[in-house]
Amino acid sequence: MPAERLTRLTAPRLVVAVLALVVVLVAAICVGAADLGWHRVLAELWAQVSGTTSPLDQREADILWQLRVPRVVLAGLVGSALAVAGAAYQGVFRNPLADPYLLGAAAGAGLGATVAVVFAPEARTWIVGPIPLAAFVGALAGVGLTWLLGRSASGPGTAILLLAGVAVAAFLTAVQTFVQQLDTNTIKQVYTWMLGGLNTSGWQDVLITLPYLVPSVIVLCLCSRLLDVLALGDDEAVSLGVRPGRVRLAVLGAASLATAAAVSVSGLIGFVGIVVPHLVRLLAGASYRVIVPLSLIGGGIFLVIADEIGRTVIAPAELPLGVITAFTGAPFFVLVLRRNRGKLR
Repeated sequence: MPAERLTRLTAPRLVVAVLALVVVLVAAICVGAADLGWHRVLAELWAQVSGTTSPLDQREADILWQLRVPRVVLAGLVGSALAVAGAAYQGVFRNPLADPYLLGAAAGAGLGATVAVVFAPEARTWIVGPIPLAAFVGALAGVGLTWLLGRSASGPGTAILLLAGVAVAAFLTAVQTFVQQLDTNTIKQVYTWMLGGLNTSGWQDVLITLPYLVPSVIVLCLCSRLLDVLALGDDEAVSLGVRPGRVRLAVLGAASLATAAAVSVSGLIGFVGIVVPHLVRLLAGASYRVIVPLSLIGGGIFLVIADEIGRTVIAPAELPLGVITAFTGAPFFVLVLRRNRGKLR
């Protein structure tokens, strides 16, 4: 498809996607375990824009602006990061089942979080909590080990990296199990984190993730055209002046950084990176110039809705966010596997 025509078709879809995201965000802000009244919440939002008198008392305003709004924003950021990273991995590996946890990021984050729970002292005065910080470092370490192992085993080919990711994930999971057994009293806390959730303490988690997510997303969006070139094959890419190795390194680095930042504050939330890019493909086509930006927006929509279900369906208790996405993602994964079985042989 010519680039000019693709741009004309993409712009309306982006506008619709952005409007859908705004609607979902506002709806999620209006509904929660604490019944503030959706009409009063809308009036409060208008009051902040127009400078009129707030209809909420101080306690209600604190619930809205210090708990609910940052949680909804964080859900959007995490969903966007996981979805756009999933689209990027699928483009790099030319594998429809690739997702953000493919290269050992999840296993590394799980090990880091476990180490923090077992060994870190009570650290309420830390600027960044020990669990998110350790999970972030662990996720990057897992991806780094996978990359080094893949390079040492005859070069950074896609099949080699896939196998290296499996090996690294198995090893890090084994280490995590060993660390857990050193203090069995922490097993419940570890598994609660691993099930995924957005029990944010306010805007702090949002501010922690933004410095990592923003540059990662910019790089992935800029590389979307190059992912279309890689889909033609390495020889064709080289003939067009593209260096496949450098493109893969940039995309994998940015996608892994986005994944690490997301899981460090949300725990392990699976299937977002598979479900959203495939839905975008079904609705908007196979060009990564379309898939990457729409996955970015669609991931935010998907996870905000999932988090809204998790925090309201059995309120005042909550369902782990990873459970909600698994209910949706596992059947979808099977459908994708059946649809692409001929391509995976």
